[in-house]
Amino acid sequence: MAQLLLVEDDENLAETLVELLELEGFQVTWVSDGEQALDATFMHTYDLLLLDVNVPFVDGYELLESLRKSGDETPAIFITAMSDIASLSKGFEVGADDYIKKPFEFDELFVRINSLIRKRLKIKDNIITIDTFHFHIDTNELYKDETFIPLSPVELKLTTLFFKQLNTTITKENILHELSDGEEASEGALRVHINKLRKYGLPIQTIKGIGYRLAAS
Repeated sequence: MAQLLLVEDDENLAETLVELLELEGFQVTWVSDGEQALDATFMHTYDLLLLDVNVPFVDGYELLESLRKSGDETPAIFITAMSDIASLSKGFEVGADDYIKKPFEFDELFVRINSLIRKRLKIKDNIITIDTFHFHIDTNELYKDETFIPLSPVELKLTTLFFKQLNTTITKENILHELSDGEEASEGALRVHINKLRKYGLPIQTIKGIGYRLAAS
């Protein structure tokens, strides 16, 4: 399930978008200002950002520019009433991947969201591939060549997170937060699970002092 961050201060629009996106199978976090958005991106890893420009405290441009400077390459779509060339230009200059003008048709937004997510994950037929490993995102199954690899619930969570963030360093804090609903969410337990995934052959790299990344060997 793809996770989206929606930054929108129009409560009515935000509630409508959350409802429609969740009906399409997305998991949506909604915040109404830029400071909350920065906190959310620190605590969670998202598959896509939906950003209004004119939000309180830290506007959408500043927010995305800050994220890009910190190395966050999460795909981002600006949703805004502004459509002049200067606004469009600034949006893309700070790192936007797409831009949609209010009011918009939800079907159009849905197409744009899916396009960016599939492009980022390099999905083909709902399968993400790295080296000889294939992760089926529709069934949450991992294969090495044609051989199915059975995973424990925690290993599956980790595997899903790594494949959804291919070639991206994920901090230990983010990983532990994703696992925090279980009692094994500790650095020691995390290392045990990482080592087991490595024994299967997954090319998980340790980024010293920061976290881990799944990258082609």
